[in-house]
Amino acid sequence: MAWTAYQVTFRLLSPMHIGWRKLGNLQQTRPYVTGRVLWGALTARLTRESRGNDYKGFGEQVDQQLAFTYFYPSTAKDSIEDSLWPWPDKKWDEFAWKFMGSYASTSLANGRNAEDGSLHETEFIAPHTRGDNPQQVYLVGYIFERQGEELPWKENLDKLQFGGERGYGWGRIEPVTRKPEKVKDGKCFDYDLDCDHDRPWLIASPENKWLLAHTVAIDEPDSQRGAIEPLMGRETGENTGFGNKFSKPQICWIPGGKVNQKEKFQIGKEEKFQIGEKGIWKPL
Repeated sequence: MAWTAYQVTFRLLSPMHIGWRKLGNLQQTRPYVTGRVLWGALTARLTRESRGNDYKGFGEQVDQQLAFTYFYPSTAKDSIEDSLWPWPDKKWDEFAWKFMGSYASTSLANGRNAEDGSLHETEFIAPHTRGDNPQQVYLVGYIFERQGEELPWKENLDKLQFGGERGYGWGRIEPVTRKPEKVKDGKCFDYDLDCDHDRPWLIASPENKWLLAHTVAIDEPDSQRGAIEPLMGRETGENTGFGNKFSKPQICWIPGGKVNQKEKFQIGKEEKFQIGEKGIWKPL
């Protein structure tokens, strides 16, 4: 079954927090929008537009009919500047200084005094860069639509909200163009695209490239790609309540790991990845 690829760019309108981990009293944000976050935003919006509460059903439709990459901050509308990826480690400080900030807050006891132990700090991706000449921040990525399906995702891109703290107005976005543009050059973040399979494929040429999504860690010799983490999230089940079910954990290489680390890929062969549900990659 073939897929149609679209490049999509969102304009970030407010601070955005993509939940990651807690260090002391600092709640860190991921430096990108995961596929699960996009899946959740689309599922919630499509369910509400239907004036129903079948979150599970719409979530399954999104999984089956759409695929997507992770979305990354950029100061350009249609690309990611090579120097602005949040890796390798020596680039992290530059990326964080340019794109990220934090907000400190505390809970009040009796509505007047700070509650003991409640001071915390929430990290965010800012809607404008830091510096003498602040620039608009965009989120750049790709969405794939299974041909023959008619899920109304394009009409709802301007109604999405990403990440946490949404009740405070965080995570507000808007698409740069009213209609997403179809990919015409057969590329996705400099990977070659193959959309003629059950799921979209990305093909890496022999040159070193970054893993741009969580990638299932397959147990095979010489497959070291960088750091790993168990990836899981909250889902809504039929009898569990909203967000009260945990997804099955997957052990994944994190974004920023390197492609073509295995010896067989250093002699001119290509490596292929399938874009699975929630944007997770699987080596082929």
